[in-house]
Amino acid sequence: MARLKHKLSQPPAEPERGVKAATFRLLLDTAMDIIRQDGHIPSVAEVAVRSKVSRATAYRYFASRSALVTAVIDSSLGPVRTLASDNPSGRERVHELFRQTFPRFKEFEPQLRAAAQLSLEQWALERAGLLEEEPYRRGHRVRILQHAIAPMAPALTPALRDRLHHALSVVYGIEPYVILKDIWGLPDREVERIALWMADALIDAALRQSAVVAEPAKPPARARNGARSAALATR
Repeated sequence: MARLKHKLSQPPAEPERGVKAATFRLLLDTAMDIIRQDGHIPSVAEVAVRSKVSRATAYRYFASRSALVTAVIDSSLGPVRTLASDNPSGRERVHELFRQTFPRFKEFEPQLRAAAQLSLEQWALERAGLLEEEPYRRGHRVRILQHAIAPMAPALTPALRDRLHHALSVVYGIEPYVILKDIWGLPDREVERIALWMADALIDAALRQSAVVAEPAKPPARARNGARSAALATR
């Protein structure tokens, strides 16, 4: 299977109890509220002010916007990342995954868009040599999709298995919402239908191409005719 070239961002460890746990949750909830209501990615300092917590305290829990957004997304999508299916059909696993997780993408759409926005912003800053914080690295969908398509591995060539994995990662996540809602103005339910339709089309294409590759090559018609004539001549 394909592997990522970078290490995924991991959320800060959440304290288990006491004042530290309450402060961590206060800061995290405030960040989620700012993203949902105000429509922008807050700085750690802004979250501290809105939470009425000192900046020094806030930075002890979240050292950067990357750490803050990583915690926001982990809180939003935690249940999605632990989904696992024992269905023996890879196609059905993909269907289950899309149907169970796309409603959650809808519920936390502002937070997911904010994560994508931060990733794009940091890419530009890093390219210009101006990035001053550790970059926010996405990619949990890679492992999730790898589990979903695992039963299809025997029917796919390694190259087509990787290509299907890559292609499904384009249609699974917040990206279909950004394109189909912002450009086409489609409702959420239609976004889900189209994403699943695209996933099916990609699976069909991968299986069809793998079947063609697996077929033994047929000899040219002239060679077959020559062999038939030789057989008749020896009778």
